[in-house]
Amino acid sequence: MKAKINGTERELVDGATVAAVLALLGAPAAGVAVALDGEVVPRAAWPTTTVPEGGVVEVLTAVQGG
Repeated sequence: MKAKINGTERELVDGATVAAVLALLGAPAAGVAVALDGEVVPRAAWPTTTVPEGGVVEVLTAVQGG
């Protein structure tokens, strides 16, 4: 199935979860926020929230510095 991740269409396995998408991207373990179809997904729900066909996932990473 296909989903758009940070603006890029990607092929995912059926039933892919938000946690699987983050692993695919190599996202850091902390300082990350995720939205699925415009709704923030709480961290506790990442392992159980599936990305639907055509879903839009935005992964935001916190940046420090000044």
